[in-house]
Amino acid sequence: MTHSPIQASTTLSLKGKNAFITGAASGLGKRIAELYADAGANIVIADLKLQDAQATADAIAKKGVKTLAVAMDVSSEQAVDEGFAQAQKSLGAVDILVSNAGIQIVAPIEEFSFASWKKLLAVHLDGGFLTSRAAVRQMIASGRGGAIIFMGSVHSKEASKLKSPYVTAKHGLEGLAKVIAKEGAAHNIRSNVICPGFVRTPLVEKQIPEQAKELGISEADVIKTVMLKDTVDGEFTTVDDVAQAALTFAAWPSNALTGQSLVVSHGWFMQ
Repeated sequence: MTHSPIQASTTLSLKGKNAFITGAASGLGKRIAELYADAGANIVIADLKLQDAQATADAIAKKGVKTLAVAMDVSSEQAVDEGFAQAQKSLGAVDILVSNAGIQIVAPIEEFSFASWKKLLAVHLDGGFLTSRAAVRQMIASGRGGAIIFMGSVHSKEASKLKSPYVTAKHGLEGLAKVIAKEGAAHNIRSNVICPGFVRTPLVEKQIPEQAKELGISEADVIKTVMLKDTVDGEFTTVDDVAQAALTFAAWPSNALTGQSLVVSHGWFMQ
């Protein structure tokens, strides 16, 4: 089944807003950046490699918005604080943060190295904390408030085999979002979590052969019996599905929608 690209709704405007998106050189982050630009936002593309971030920023600039490319390891306090300072100097205070950067490592818990555990949690949890802290500081100082959006997962709600640190991290982001929602309300700062199902990004593509090897099944069976078996239609979630959810959270006009998580998973998980 093919999906037509989603266009920004005319009722969901981000005109004049500054959006900072991590892990934005490809996959979900890139598509969110594109849709935000269509809605009028200026975009900061943050990713590990400046060359990759710059290529995406240059492409999005053609939409007529301001862009900035930033090289950032989200697990580094110095890199995060310097990146946000650079963004503020170039575009002004951040209005929207999409904390999207992530990695995946799969193995049975008895074989999981402590170094791999710490590496994954550093990117997801330390990265979520450091980027949201930097964004909140700018949002409070500007007096405009803003929106913090964490990229969770269906694994924020449910567990899967071989993913002990990933499931732990994605559960943790929900807690962080709820605290920021409570603390940020006085400053008109909203905080929410998007929980996608399996999206066929490079991160997921990498998992297919890894899980096939660990589980002793074919790659086709990983897709059918692991990734999509609990969906209502046997379909992958698309980057457009997730980007539309991110646009809704970013453009929502009040604190009525804060401290929440939205599962976008073709029914993989139902609340």
